[in-house]
Amino acid sequence: MRPRRAAAVALRHFYLLKGSVARFLPLFAWVAIDMVLWGFMSRYLNTVATPGLDFVHRLLGAVLLWDFFTRVMQGVTMVFFEDVWSRNFLNVFATPLSISEYVCGLVLSTIATSAVGLAVMLVLATAVFGLSFAAYGAMFVPFLAVLFLFGVAIGIFGCALVLRLGPASEWFVWPIPALISPFAGVFYPLSTLPEWMRHVARLLPPSYVFEGMRALVSGGAFSGSALLWGGGLAVVQVLLASAFFSRVHRHAVRTGLIARYSAESVS
Repeated sequence: MRPRRAAAVALRHFYLLKGSVARFLPLFAWVAIDMVLWGFMSRYLNTVATPGLDFVHRLLGAVLLWDFFTRVMQGVTMVFFEDVWSRNFLNVFATPLSISEYVCGLVLSTIATSAVGLAVMLVLATAVFGLSFAAYGAMFVPFLAVLFLFGVAIGIFGCALVLRLGPASEWFVWPIPALISPFAGVFYPLSTLPEWMRHVARLLPPSYVFEGMRALVSGGAFSGSALLWGGGLAVVQVLLASAFFSRVHRHAVRTGLIARYSAESVS
């Protein structure tokens, strides 16, 4: 794999963002709206809840972390969708670019775009609503790392899904974070879930992140091994998603689907 080719994929997306306000604005606009909406809601809940409960840390912190995961996933898929929407996908793979270089380019792009969204969320949450990350301590970085890896895995899986089913299937990808969130325990402990949902949650890295976040905010003990287990799951899922994308690409090339890639390709 040649890093310069992967960087070229990310650079192309940078030029697209640079030349279009409509592409650049969503990088921070929606997360800013989320921070403002949930920030004021957290403040209101603090005024009516039992004294001692801080919803800014419990609720707004969870929203920030989940929005970061969503931005990472969408950062991967949006670069892929740009090639799909512009009918550039065949041109990309007519070059010597390999699958691994293309996927790495998707990841490089989402590092930059998700960093912009994260910076905006941190500024708003800290400066406007007083969310202090001292409650999380050094664990804040591993929390973000696990969510980043899982976001990359889901993003690559979503790209493979669209590559196999066609551009119209992109609407299968957008609801994925909403479908995962009940199992991840973003706003409530996993103990509130029925047994079968807890079994699913144990396979999702975000569940370990949010359980750990709640433990730290409430002053309880948090098992570092649990977060390591979540990180290990995220790494495995990135590898599985990458292998799935590669397999789908080979199938598309072998069967000729890649040559007939159009908005009507749904099977």
